[in-house]
Parts: sequence; structure tokens; C-alpha cells
Amino acid sequence: MIMTKTMVVVGVLIYAFLWALYASGDSVLLAPLLIPSVLAVMVALGVGLQRFMGIEPRKQHFDDGSDETEQ
Repeated sequence: MIMTKTMVVVGVLIYAFLWALYASGDSVLLAPLLIPSVLAVMVALGVGLQRFMGIEPRKQHFDDGSDETEQ
């Protein structure tokens, strides 16, 4: 769990560094930098719409195949 949090922090720092490069004049980075932001906004709007409409989120379930009979 600590490794996951560490990687999230490192990813955010790299993303912020790339935005700083864009702010200093590297205009080629704009499109790749906007993609994660646009996707995050689209997901947030979708979740908000589902909550507004009263649709409950689906419960996750994982089928690892352990209940199958071995042959």
C-alpha cells in the first residue's frame, strides 16, 4: 500500500513538472497534458450524473476461477 501511495505522489510530481515545462514555453506538451485532465473531468461528470439520477454504483466482483471443478 505504501508503494502505491509513493507511486501516485511521484506521478503527480512528474505531471506537475511537465505542466511547469509547458508554462515555460514548451507548447508541444499541451495535448498530452490535457488528456488525463479531460478524462478525469469526464469520469467525474459521469459519476455525478449517475448519483443525480439515483443509480447506485455496481459492486465489484472478481471471478478468479477457483470455484470451477478441476479436470
